[in-house]
Amino acid sequence: MSLKFKRVILKLSGESLMGSQEFGIDNNILEFFAAEIQKVYNTGVELGIVIGGGNIYRGLSARSQGIDRATGDQMGMLATVINALALQNAIEKREIPTRLMTAINMEAIAEPYIRRRAIRHLEKKRIVIFGAGTGHAFFSTDTAASLRAVEINADVIVKGTRVDGVFDSDPEKNPKAVKFDNISYLDILKKNLRIMDLTAVSLCQENNLPMIVFNMDVPDNFLKLVNGNEVGTLINNGEKLS
Repeated sequence: MSLKFKRVILKLSGESLMGSQEFGIDNNILEFFAAEIQKVYNTGVELGIVIGGGNIYRGLSARSQGIDRATGDQMGMLATVINALALQNAIEKREIPTRLMTAINMEAIAEPYIRRRAIRHLEKKRIVIFGAGTGHAFFSTDTAASLRAVEINADVIVKGTRVDGVFDSDPEKNPKAVKFDNISYLDILKKNLRIMDLTAVSLCQENNLPMIVFNMDVPDNFLKLVNGNEVGTLINNGEKLS
């Protein structure tokens, strides 16, 4: 099989693990994601995963609780590690080798993130899960995904969401929202589409790294995407949309 992408970073939000719950991890969702990841792993794609922590704690909400932003972001980074451990466990139950690497040293449960070691794990066909964001406050896990993708020379970032791609407005609130099949990073900024934060967009734009936003909740969508089917919305540095 001729794969469209050799090395991929999958970005998942922490909220995607909640399912219908208000917080925490829905085991059924976790198992579903692990099954979808296994399908892609079986194709031979080298796969890295970045997952957020918003289902447990969001640093951005810290100020309203009397916690300063830097401390809140550090708490959020630890939440991403909880999610990463849960996802690692679900994947390894399927007898797939994984490595959890964190930007904050916690050797008792994960390897410290070292770029060359991460690349070596990928070359050995191990799924690498990147936890603790960038290791620094004030940076989102979207930025962490963009940074890791650039560092490990990924071909693409694929951002799994619960909608079918990028729309001109929120499709969950506006039934007439229009979906883009392709859009440039420049237009993402001009149209103020909240796909990811400015730092993450800039990293992708400057390094000519494409992103595909797709619905992770649809069975086989992730597999179709890596096989080259048109799924979701492609974001790159192509011609500006009118």
